Order: sequence, then structure tokens, then C-alpha cells
Amino acid sequence: MGKVEELEKLKREMEADKSLPLLGTANLVFGEGKPDAEVMFIGEGPGFHEDRLVRPFVGQAGKLLDKLLADIKWPRESVYITNIVKRRPPENRDPLPEEIEAYKPYLTRQIKIINPKMIVALGRFAMAYFLPNAKISRDHAAPSEVLTKEGKTILVVPLYHPAAALRSTQVLKELEEDFKKLPELLKNSQSVVPKPVFAPKLPPQASLF
Repeated sequence: MGKVEELEKLKREMEADKSLPLLGTANLVFGEGKPDAEVMFIGEGPGFHEDRLVRPFVGQAGKLLDKLLADIKWPRESVYITNIVKRRPPENRDPLPEEIEAYKPYLTRQIKIINPKMIVALGRFAMAYFLPNAKISRDHAAPSEVLTKEGKTILVVPLYHPAAALRSTQVLKELEEDFKKLPELLKNSQSVVPKPVFAPKLPPQASLF
């Protein structure tokens, strides 16, 4: 089974899972992009426009993301874009811990299928999912190595969420500068092993996801 089929199978499983939070209040926004992308962008959850169009990052924050990707010559279709929580929380509130936990197994499988070299965590919720000890204002654009259950290491780079950049000129400036670093981080991801500075200390063979 190819990656396209595997992702479609996973999507159908999610649609059939009646235990998932927010079912019945919002559409499932699974994710989109290149099935074998080297880079995966992960946000916290869909918003109003994402819920309506059933696509991730298509509102104003999505337009900014598209521009930032174009600036580094990464077409949107060359990466994979998704969120931790796959349905819009009411009134765009923050996702609850139990919602994140419920969707976690599906995101884990989604990451495993795509098998990216680098994950760009957009915003503090996505960052905390992989790097619980990190602080977005301090650690944005700082790469960290995360170990999967399969023993694979993935480079995780936290960045400000584009929505935050729309509210602050300073954050926008920092996000634009951080995006410029991504191609070099990806290029070096296989030759330079970053220290897991912000990841919690884990026992041997342990993993974050």
C-alpha cells in the first residue's frame, strides 16, 4: 500500500471514530500536501475557514504561510500541512488537553506514514506537543531532536504561529527571519545531529510520540 492509500485509510478511520472530541460540531480537516514530504508543518487546530473548506491553513494565517513558503521557494504542494487537533474547537478556543490526547494516536500515525526529515511546529501548542519544556518566545527556530517509538530521530523546529504574526509586527519580522533558516536546517538535518536541548530527559528507548 502506497502512502496516498495509507493516508486515505487513516482519514477514513478518523471519520469513523465516534469517540473523537468535537465530532458533530465541526468537519474533519485531515491535512494535505506531498505524501512523502521531507518537511511537515503542524499547527494546533483548524479555524473557521479551515472548517468551512475542509483544508488546513486557508484563512489569513494560511495566506501568510503560503507567502512565507514561496519566499523560501518551497511550494505549498512540496510540504505536508496539518494540525494536532483535526476539528475546529468552538469559537476558535484553544484545544483542550483531552482533545489533544484523543487525536494524538492519529497524528502519530500520520507522521509515521509521511516520515518527514523535519517537523515545523507552528505555535506554542504544536511546540509543546513535541517539546514540552520549550518556550516559544525563547526557542523559536531552535532545532531539537525528537525520538520516535520506532527509534527514528526527527528534527523539530518550533516557530511562531502565522496567526500570531498577523497580530504583531515584531513577531511577523521574527517569523520571516526564522523561515529563511529552514532550508539550511533541512539541508543539515542528515549531517549535523542537533542536541535535544529543550526535550525532556528520557530513559533509553523512550520517545515523545
